[in-house]
Formats: sequence, structure tokens, C-alpha cells
Amino acid sequence: MTSIILGYDIGVMSGAAIFIKEDLKITDTQIEILLGILNLYSLVGSYAAGFTSDWIGRRYTIVLAAGFFFAGALLMGFATGYVFLMVGRFVAGIGVGYALMIAPVYTVEVAPASSRGFLTSFPEVFINIGILLGYVSNFAFSHLRTSIGWRFMLGVGAIPSVFLTVGVLAMPESPRWLVLRGRLREASRVLKMISDTPDEARLRLEEIKAAAGIPAECDDDCTVHRGSADLEKAVWKELLLRPTPAVRRMLLTAVGIHFFQQASGIDSVVLYSPRVFEKAGIREKNKLLETTVAVGFTKTLFILVATFLLDRVGRRPLLLGSTGGMLFSLLGLGIGLTLVDHGREAAVGLCVASILTYVAFFSIGMGPITWVYGSEILPLRVRAQGASIAVAVNRVTSGIITMTFISLYKAITIGGSFFLYAGVAAVAWVFFFTCLPETRGRTLEDIENLFAMGKDKEKAPADGDEMPAANSTSANATAQR
Repeated sequence: MTSIILGYDIGVMSGAAIFIKEDLKITDTQIEILLGILNLYSLVGSYAAGFTSDWIGRRYTIVLAAGFFFAGALLMGFATGYVFLMVGRFVAGIGVGYALMIAPVYTVEVAPASSRGFLTSFPEVFINIGILLGYVSNFAFSHLRTSIGWRFMLGVGAIPSVFLTVGVLAMPESPRWLVLRGRLREASRVLKMISDTPDEARLRLEEIKAAAGIPAECDDDCTVHRGSADLEKAVWKELLLRPTPAVRRMLLTAVGIHFFQQASGIDSVVLYSPRVFEKAGIREKNKLLETTVAVGFTKTLFILVATFLLDRVGRRPLLLGSTGGMLFSLLGLGIGLTLVDHGREAAVGLCVASILTYVAFFSIGMGPITWVYGSEILPLRVRAQGASIAVAVNRVTSGIITMTFISLYKAITIGGSFFLYAGVAAVAWVFFFTCLPETRGRTLEDIENLFAMGKDKEKAPADGDEMPAANSTSANATAQR
């Protein structure tokens, strides 16, 4: 639900911007700022989420995200002018920051290793469903009077927040957060709920206790308070000031994959797809919105395919194939838009096909794997703060891309801008090939050892080999390695 609301907020603004510009009589620069500033506003939420999720827990942090979404949607829906609209965008942006950080962290901490990729890709799946719903909302409310239509588009985003808040009541707290708080009995109870067998629950608890530095013989609630300011300072010290080689490598990898996800231009396609299609030769508003819905549908369809492949094929092959496909799609889009600029109307089909192919390749790898991989590789003790840093990089990069796209294509042509994104995708492929080991099937506690081993040893087990089972002991996993 968090991800649907987030996706809706992103998707609906792409079409609403057409009507906002017409109704409020604002410039292209103001539209750029309106669409892109959400990502910079979200930095407040992603930074605060690291502290909040360690303080009150993963579950209630999701409630906070829902509250910000609800308030932001209402403010935007009732906005009387550009400044009022920006205030609503700021509040919604905080919710975006919270959601982007907490959804994958919570899921990765609850999911067993055998299906972690499938379950942790759900945030990206439902972000895409939300984007598609935003596009559908654009089309549905486009027939209303201009001054009313865009307000309905933005305002109805408040409704899912209510369902999210109610749904949280049925969710267990993250067992890893409970262990960090010394609440071992409650953590054991949750693990029994989310594990296939009592033995699996016991083994997962032992691994989490070891990662948290709690003695194996301790089976009762700990009396040591683990949420002190000293502990918080120690976490940031370990993460940024004096990281071990393994932690440094994990953080750089998480930051790198989040950076390249956005720098390869996905938000320029999602947020500005009506404008891109207009540049490609499609002029009528309804046709623009219909084609944009096709983008959302394609993106959603292929993300569903990815969820079933993540734990079967593995993260690395999907990511490399996805990035390679994005590279060639961006080259095709750049060529098509350049030809249209030179009067070759026949290239419209190439532009549309390239955009659909691009979002398909993005959704089958780069989209979901960024959130899965970026959350699962970080150690338990620094996961919340490390994820908040990675999400901050993701949002800053997205903000820069979306706030400069119109200016960029006016400076180097719209075709040239997508050639530039293709160059970024090429660099991303090299980075993924050289720096990202396979994590499929490994426990979260085992992944830290994977990054500590170094490149000469991380090929075991290989992409096609059997991985340690979710309920295997740490000793067996070590022996297999």
C-alpha cells in the first residue's frame, strides 16, 4: 500500500502537470521544479526514517509515511495556487522519503532467504501499479473542467493512506528490530509466524542474535537498552567514519546501484512521457494520455515477470541483462527522436517502441533489484541508516534528472538527452559487472561474509548453483562456501 501511494503520487503528476500549467499559467521552469522537487523534499523523510525506524520500529514508521501521504494529497487537492501546491508537494515528499526507505527494509527483514528476492521486489511491483493508477486517473479526470480535474487527480491519493494505516494493525514487527531492542521472546514469536517450521524459526533467531552481538545462550529479553544515543553514534561511526572494508564495500555498492537506477533516465520517461510523446509527433491530449497509460501498463507487466525470476535466475544476471537492454532502447529512442526533429515522421513508431522496450527492461531488472539488493546487503546493525543514505542518493539523483530534463533537451536536443542517458547506462553495466556479487539464496547474516571475502572467493556458489537453504545452519552455509 505504501508503494502504491508512492507510485500514484509519481505517476499522476505527469499528466496533471499538463492541466496545472494551463490552469495556473505557470512556466516550463516551474513545472520542472514542481515535478522534480518532490525528490529533494523526500530527503527529509529518508533521513528521518533511519532514526524513526530504529526508535519506534519499522511498523509504526510505515504509519508515519501514510500520515504524510494523506496530508500531502489533501493539501495538493485543495491547492489554490502554485505556492500552496508546493507546500502539499513538500509534505507528500516527506512521505515518499519514509516509504522508499522503510518498505524494502521491513520486507527484507521479514522475508526468508529462499523467497527474499520475490517478496522484497514487491515495493517496486506496487510502485509500478501506483504509477499505472496515476496514469489512469489522469485519463479519467481529464474530461472534467481544467480547474477541477487536476485537483481530483491529486486529491484522491489520500484515500489509500487510510487503508494502509488500518492494515498496519495486522502486521508483525520486524524480528530483527525486536532483537536489536532485546525483545527476544517477541522476536521468537514473530519468527514462528513467518517461518515454515519451528526449527527454521530457531535457526533464524540464532543467526540474528549473532549478528546483533547477543550471546547464543541468552533466550530471554535483554535488560540492556539498545537504543541509546551512544549506540546511534556508534552506528554512524561504523558506517561512515571507520567502516570495515566489508561495510565500506556494501555501502558503496548500495549507493552505486541506487545512483545508476535514477541516472539512467527512468524518471524522465515516467514523469515526462506525455511531453516525450508530443516531441515524437503525438499531439492530441487524449492520445498522449492513452500512450502514457500504455507505458504504465508495460512497466507493471514486466515488473511482475521479474518477481518470479529474482529467486530463480538470480540478481546479477537479471541486472546485467536489464541494463544492457535499457542501453540499446535508449539508443533507439535517441535515434528516433533525432529523426523526428529532422522531419522524419515515420520514426514515431521507433520512438514509441523504444520507450516501451526501455521501461520493460528497466522493470525486469534495474527497477526491483535496486530495492532488493540495496536493502539485503547492508548489515543488521547499520541497515536502517545505510538504507537511508542510499535512498537519499536515489532521490537527489532523481531530483536532478527531473528538474533539469526540459532544460537539458532544450540545450542538447531531446534525442541528445537520451543519448546521454545511454552513456550512463553503459557505465552502470560496467559497475554492476565488476562490483556486484550474487546474493540469491543467502541469509542476510551470510551476505556480510560474502562481501568480506573479496572478489577472488565470491564466485562460490555460482549463479546457477544451489544456494544454502533458508533454514540451513550458519555452519553449513560456511562449509558450502
